[in-house]
Amino acid sequence: MDAQFEGEHFTKMATKEISKRFQPELIENKWRKNWEEGGYFKADPQTTKRICSIVIPPPNVTDVLHLGHALNNSLQDMMVRFYRMNGYETEWLPGIDHAGIATQVVVEKQLAREGNSRQKLGRDKFLERVWEWKRRNGANIIGQLKMMGCSCDWDRTRFTMDAQLSKAVYEVFVHLYKKGLIYRGKYIVNWCPRCRTSLSDDELERNEKNGKLWFIKYKIKSSNSFLTIATTRPETMLGDTGVAVNPNDERFKDLIGKSVILPIMDRELVVVADDYVDPKFGTGALKVTPAHDANDFEIGSRHNLERINILNQDGTLNENAGKFKGMDRYEARKKIVAELEKMGQLERIEDYMVPIAECYRCHTDIEPYLSEQWFVKMSALAKPALQAVENGTIRFIPEHWSKTYLHWMNNIRDWCISRQLWWGHRIPVYYCDSCGKEMVAHENPGHCSGCGGSEIHQDEDVLDTWFSSWLWPFSTFGWPDDTLELKAFYPTKALFTASEIIFLWVARMVMAGYEFIGKPPFEQVLIHGTVRDSKGVKMSKSLGNGIDPLEIIGTYGTDALRSTLLLLTSEGQDQFISKDSFELGRNYANKIWNAGRLAIMNMEEFRLKDPHSIPKPLDAADDWILSRFAGITASAKRCFTEYRFNTAAKILYEFFWRDFCDWYLEMIKPRLYAKNGDTPDDNARHVLFYILDGTLRMQHPLMPFITEELWEALYEAIDLKPPQPSLSVAPWIDVPESFLNKELEEEMSAVQELIGAIRNIRSEMNVPPGKPADVLIKPSDDKIADWIRRSSNYIKLLGKVGGLTIDKSTAKPYQSASRVIKGAEIFIPLAGLIDIELERDRLQKEFERVKMLFDKSSKKLENDDFVGKAPADIINKEREKNRDYQERLEKLSMNLEEIVGW
Repeated sequence: MDAQFEGEHFTKMATKEISKRFQPELIENKWRKNWEEGGYFKADPQTTKRICSIVIPPPNVTDVLHLGHALNNSLQDMMVRFYRMNGYETEWLPGIDHAGIATQVVVEKQLAREGNSRQKLGRDKFLERVWEWKRRNGANIIGQLKMMGCSCDWDRTRFTMDAQLSKAVYEVFVHLYKKGLIYRGKYIVNWCPRCRTSLSDDELERNEKNGKLWFIKYKIKSSNSFLTIATTRPETMLGDTGVAVNPNDERFKDLIGKSVILPIMDRELVVVADDYVDPKFGTGALKVTPAHDANDFEIGSRHNLERINILNQDGTLNENAGKFKGMDRYEARKKIVAELEKMGQLERIEDYMVPIAECYRCHTDIEPYLSEQWFVKMSALAKPALQAVENGTIRFIPEHWSKTYLHWMNNIRDWCISRQLWWGHRIPVYYCDSCGKEMVAHENPGHCSGCGGSEIHQDEDVLDTWFSSWLWPFSTFGWPDDTLELKAFYPTKALFTASEIIFLWVARMVMAGYEFIGKPPFEQVLIHGTVRDSKGVKMSKSLGNGIDPLEIIGTYGTDALRSTLLLLTSEGQDQFISKDSFELGRNYANKIWNAGRLAIMNMEEFRLKDPHSIPKPLDAADDWILSRFAGITASAKRCFTEYRFNTAAKILYEFFWRDFCDWYLEMIKPRLYAKNGDTPDDNARHVLFYILDGTLRMQHPLMPFITEELWEALYEAIDLKPPQPSLSVAPWIDVPESFLNKELEEEMSAVQELIGAIRNIRSEMNVPPGKPADVLIKPSDDKIADWIRRSSNYIKLLGKVGGLTIDKSTAKPYQSASRVIKGAEIFIPLAGLIDIELERDRLQKEFERVKMLFDKSSKKLENDDFVGKAPADIINKEREKNRDYQERLEKLSMNLEEIVGW
């Protein structure tokens, strides 16, 4: 049977049947299976090759992968596939994070739906449920990564609670404890009453809410006067143990050292002077609650004030709250305010924007809470990590993120590493029940090192999730054991991540790398943008504006998902995405498929022993496409090595769509098709094979599935064994610099502009598509004239030109359309080509219609009411419409004038 491509017929069907329509679902599973069975992604630590290694930012085991994961992993895969094809031994280690608090919350919610709880189950049974959940969800996540085409070393998949990684965690804890960098103490921590655990500053979501400022009157002891103090949290007054004023505030100098009486509780509070107090906030006097505010804790420490905790772990008030015991904190607030009002000690209430910190997982309001926790001293660990970025050992891309990193590191605070959870690495501290001795060990010591007793229990808390994650770049390769993998693959080449975890994860990995290995964990940190919805809002489950990448894969295919994200997301910038955005990648994949099919179908009975030995001499079109190919190959490779993946993707897209498909394929079609007993031009087929082969190689890191399928079919079409069993391990294309011909590119660019001008005239003047037009060209000099003459066959073919006249003395004929381009004027006589009277009437009516729309739009934009009240996006759209109407009027006016001098 005959095959068709854009209406053209082929002589014979090639060896391999190529579907007319690209159907990604038919090829993706085939190639996933091929890659895994071939073992192409497994790295050999004993290789003699250069090595490129990266570790995946492990998705939380709670996650269903979203578009952010799709972008992050597409970028990593693009880099890994590029280096693999360039002869590197590539190790991309995949894995999953146990996500302590997030996972425990998910499983607890499941239990609640069953009418159960972790407390009812007990620790061991609860952990069995979590492990069961992890096995199911973890397998789903790995499956999703494979669906996205990730070329990971799947045999080395790691989980942060694997035995080897847990061994690393305990080794680090013991090391830091012995070094005096881990300590236990009572400090103010961020406490989530819902999760009943402490959180680090970086695990909070901060915003502002409409709140109140309550002005409470504290009676001055032995006086009938009152001191008014403003607070946003009146319930915490029950834990007040002092009042602070600024020592330079003249209003309160006489009160320093005296006492006031705490309303309701009747407790005596001393007035202290402290530089921390802002005289401009509230009344200038500050209630000090050392057990429920971090700054108050510091003031209390400086002045030896008592610390009274009024809260239970669940956010209810305890026995220290007197008659409010057992109430929820916000219920107690209402009762306390009402009682103050009744006592006449509530002076006034003002509206106030209150800064709120929420738990990043359950979004409960955080309570500053005095609690005994384990901490890591960070200042000593931070020094080499600071220097690594300052001296360029580690480089951020884009560079401006290094300032964020350095700011955080220069203001580092001790890290609270204990969490009141059951899921996670249990803190390796053991206590003797007989003598109370504290022992830190990799595992249960069995007996007390002090009294010899055997009754020992382990600390109930677990370590912060990030305490295992900060070891990820080396624990995954076997540390603390001295493994071949660790020697070969650490340090890694680059880390790909988002800006919000620069300190939570990136900085801590750098500190750990220097402390435990003596080397940085990576050379570069690539910070990519956030994927947002079409309105610029960050995608989230709660807002319901997220897009499931698996849904996109099901609709458009993996290559469309990846190419859309990589084409639209500029380096380091956020990207606005809707479901319709992925039509870009779908259309691109279809273009590649159709062009590949055209080439393959025309390789019948064509045989090549050496596809990369290009014959000479060639047609100008062949030399031109080879020159363009040499240029973009070098540019794309440079972009890959500089981590400019969006730019690389755009270079490849523009070359394939415009140069290869729109121009080269159209130019060589007459040479490909065997008509009237002719044979196809073998030189054209050779160059076509060479360009398609090389283009598929370069596109492979971006779109791995479609390129594999077409590459296999391309070699099969010429009955030649591919250089490698899979494109994923085929060598990158190296194009000789001798192919570069800038003068020919300049010449062809001028010819393309000329053809484009002819096409525009035909379109605007409504010339029937199949009707050849006579064209007169007035070149500005002999050089331009020679260019046009050499390419006259392309001009006639692609411009649908009948007679072509090239003459520097040409004058504009009567009733002709004209265009001026660089170096030439173009004239197309219209008489006999179109019905001039009919076309004039059409243009006249169109002019009047567009003029009416233009006037209506202009009046709207001149209306102060519209411009002053309408949303900015509506106004901008109206301005764009107005500019479009104006441009169309100018073209219509010019066309009318050319027809009849109107």
